[in-house]
Amino acid sequence: MKILSYLLVYRKFLLIVLTPLLLLPLPLIIKTKEAECAYTLFVVAIYWLTEALPLAVSALLPAFMFPLFGIMASKQVASAYFKDFHLLLIGVICLATSIEKWNFHKRVALKMVMLVGVNPAWLMLGFMVSCAFLSMWLSNTSAAAMVMPIVEAVAQQIIRAEAEADELEMSCSNGSINPALELDENIGEHESPDWKEKEKPVNGYNNNVGSTVCTVEKENEKENEQNLPPAEAERKSRKDKYSGIFKVMCLCVAYSATIGGLTTITGTSTNLIFTEHFNSRYPGCQCINFGSWFVLSIPIAVIILLLSWLWLQWLFLGFDLKNMFKCGKKKTAREEASSQVIQEEYKKLGPISYPEIVTLVLFILMTLLWFTRDPGFIPGWSSLFPKYKSYITDSTAALVIGLLFFIIPAKTLHRTSNGENTVSGYIPLITWKEFQSCMPWEIAILVGGGFALADGCEVSKLSEWVASKLTPLGSLPLWLIILISCLIVTTVTEVASNPATITIFLPILSPLAEAIHVNPLFILIPATLCTSFAFLLPVANPANAIVFSYGHLTIMDMVKAGFGINIIGVAVVMLGIMTWIVPIFDLYTYPSWVPSIPSTNGTGL
Repeated sequence: MKILSYLLVYRKFLLIVLTPLLLLPLPLIIKTKEAECAYTLFVVAIYWLTEALPLAVSALLPAFMFPLFGIMASKQVASAYFKDFHLLLIGVICLATSIEKWNFHKRVALKMVMLVGVNPAWLMLGFMVSCAFLSMWLSNTSAAAMVMPIVEAVAQQIIRAEAEADELEMSCSNGSINPALELDENIGEHESPDWKEKEKPVNGYNNNVGSTVCTVEKENEKENEQNLPPAEAERKSRKDKYSGIFKVMCLCVAYSATIGGLTTITGTSTNLIFTEHFNSRYPGCQCINFGSWFVLSIPIAVIILLLSWLWLQWLFLGFDLKNMFKCGKKKTAREEASSQVIQEEYKKLGPISYPEIVTLVLFILMTLLWFTRDPGFIPGWSSLFPKYKSYITDSTAALVIGLLFFIIPAKTLHRTSNGENTVSGYIPLITWKEFQSCMPWEIAILVGGGFALADGCEVSKLSEWVASKLTPLGSLPLWLIILISCLIVTTVTEVASNPATITIFLPILSPLAEAIHVNPLFILIPATLCTSFAFLLPVANPANAIVFSYGHLTIMDMVKAGFGINIIGVAVVMLGIMTWIVPIFDLYTYPSWVPSIPSTNGTGL
């Protein structure tokens, strides 16, 4: 037992040491560059999936393994760790830092919830819409962390209102007598002797007796519920209902944070990784930009969001269309409590401040620059530079706006009672320390490691070997290939981080599309979207963990709800890729920008 306990304690250390040793025969026996690259890929992938080492540390392995194997020079590998993606990320984080610093996110979230009202169903939708909107521009983790305290405040206020309403009902039901409390006392003090006798064998080893006791216990619970006075039964029903409301509001925050991130390239790291991988592998195609991604993904996100709202409501609250769409009806005590806490939180923010206004203006400007750079149906502002139009990317606009956050002062001149202007010290909207605290350096290095692996696969010809082995899959129907790839990445991303999952699968799925002579976007877009569908477990992504930490949920609550949303997500993505996304990129035409695959390959792998 001691040995097992030691192994359990040092399991990560053993995994770190044994993984490269057990895989070592691959490059030693098959002495080709493809085998050496595959060895590096397997070691890094196992470390990523198990998180034996921090993700960023594992991502640094190709930086010394490729030069040692003679696959790529050290300078070549180093150049893969900082690309256009990182510049875009820096610009976006500048915006996110300012939004968080000046509490603009809280103002947006509260305002959206106030607009939809406080009926439980609409309150839930309000939190989902506000959290999804924030997640479009901030990280999913930040969006969930921002909205969840507001949800918790509303939940606690509902509990308080529920308790007050119960006290009023109980005191009015029988004068000063509380039948519910009397019932609890009777149950506690006057238990049946037969019941106590039947409880004794529970600790024994007789399974039949144990099952009998459990059956009796359930039957007695049902009898007690049936014999409850009307006031107590109604109170218990309301308690179950509002317990469901707390669960559903927590889950809606976690899931909408993920769903909102699907809609923009900058919304989640998986979209950014896909964009950089695609533009690096297929430089001749300039079809993936902020505008085109938004057009293809916004219908998917809206449909998934609405279906998730209905699914969560049905699962935890049931459908009550009469109350959902009631008009002119007086608000209940609980709805008044919810409305009050939201309005109080909004009043605490005060009038919109100068830094918030500047942040909003810069946010709108950045979004407009992204959408109008190269919209496709009309010439964009990048056409003003015809000689080097292809030099300008979304990162250009992001960096220009991002730098303004370090330049524009956070405070204006203040006028004293004497009419004189007072000058305070010059402080920009954000400082470098604040930016550093928000910058996800781990993701930046992780993505760099993924790009290094992808470059190594190209240089070593491993990607060509993989493509040649995947060619037989071309006999399967296209929709089945897409569905299989979606289901695989959706399953893997539940146990591995989203960035690690997409980084592992992109170099595999790209050669697959080329091997079966299909537009790579047909497979890469749905796989990228499905990589974000980590809904099942608290550890599947940080947004789930944040929501779970508040204590309103059990793991089974999340598994039940997440499984349904996973099915909804994959189904909607399949619908989108087979319908409205097809004409956007002309997916049924095999593009000229895809590199040709050699017909023969002399590898010994």
